[in-house]
Amino acid sequence: MSSSIQPLIIKTWKAAINLRQATDKQLKAVLLQLADELEKNSAAVIKANQLDVEKQDPNNPKVDRLLLNKQRIAGIANSIRKISKLPNPAGKTLEKRRLDNGLLLHKIAVPLGVVGAIYESRPNVTYDIAALCIRSQNGCVLKGSSEAENSNLAAIRLIKKVLKANDIDPDCVTLLPSERETVQELFTATKYVDVLIPRGSESLIQFVRKNSLVPVIETGAGVCHVYVEKEASIKKAVDIVVNAKVSRPSVCNAMDTVIVDEAVAPAFLKQLQSKFNEHQVEIFADAKSHKLLKGYPHLQKATPEDFDREFQSLKCAVKVVKNIDEALDHIREHSTKHSEAIVSNNKKQCARFLQEVDAAAVYTNASTRFTDGEEMGLGAEIGISTQKLHARGPFALEKLVTEKWLLQGNGNIR
Repeated sequence: MSSSIQPLIIKTWKAAINLRQATDKQLKAVLLQLADELEKNSAAVIKANQLDVEKQDPNNPKVDRLLLNKQRIAGIANSIRKISKLPNPAGKTLEKRRLDNGLLLHKIAVPLGVVGAIYESRPNVTYDIAALCIRSQNGCVLKGSSEAENSNLAAIRLIKKVLKANDIDPDCVTLLPSERETVQELFTATKYVDVLIPRGSESLIQFVRKNSLVPVIETGAGVCHVYVEKEASIKKAVDIVVNAKVSRPSVCNAMDTVIVDEAVAPAFLKQLQSKFNEHQVEIFADAKSHKLLKGYPHLQKATPEDFDREFQSLKCAVKVVKNIDEALDHIREHSTKHSEAIVSNNKKQCARFLQEVDAAAVYTNASTRFTDGEEMGLGAEIGISTQKLHARGPFALEKLVTEKWLLQGNGNIR
């Protein structure tokens, strides 16, 4: 590593030792005070955020991910308060037994150590990761994007101020310079960073995965599907699909492709297009659905690539299938294993969908938008993990630990 960020990472590594000695009362106090300070300083935080927003193309739908306002700040503060109420996963005894050789064995949960995170745009992620790491006694090294530089700097000032006020080394949370060159140094920091978590676009995640020597936990991009089975309630299906697409199209749990059985496709698509038109959703339709949607003002013919796109905007693909077999085949081929949903009144088909679909979160008769740490009662998450080692689904507080084996003897030898 070059010297540019190595001192910062080493400081975090050392400060994490101090954090692991903090009492539960201190940890809770930090988070509660941080939530209060954030709301108290909301005007300054919004002002810093506006500097970032003004640099962006206002027509870019991803600006929504960057934007902070009073409502969103209140949401972040409430999320931090929820994290403070959750039990610290570190220090729990997972197993205790006397072995045949006489040793007393304890298996306990311990912090990972130093968590590195690389993420794009969303300034709430800075607060979420810092709060989760503080609660679980992990140091954290944060690499935000240049688009959110002012927002992230405002966040880190508040976080460090509150840590210092509660006698915890403020270097346990570090914001790295936003320049892209710093990631190459972070990738080689194997002595000081225990795990690296990318959160953002598929290209970012794959770049980190291919280049990092630090172990990576992927929080995957979402190509999410909603399958409308032939025995679905059309109204319920329309409501779910519209919510999954338009409630916040820039996020990873938003729907990207609608799959619909041909038996109900005419009725479903007729009702869907009027709702989609209200939001000017652009549809990329396969041949069968293109005929049924003729006259829809925002209609395109789908290319094969459209079924692998995470749109992150008011766009989606539509695929008509013969039955659930075709639907499952399509999902197997195109899913990124994030969030998948079926809408049906047939319990047998719903049960089959739950069993066969390989994804972090699988739904029946509900929007994919619920794949979220806070919605699932976890306070917040660093991201949604789509891999299977260590953590899957919301990478939240309970997953920010590993195991340690403690063995006590009395002169035992083997």
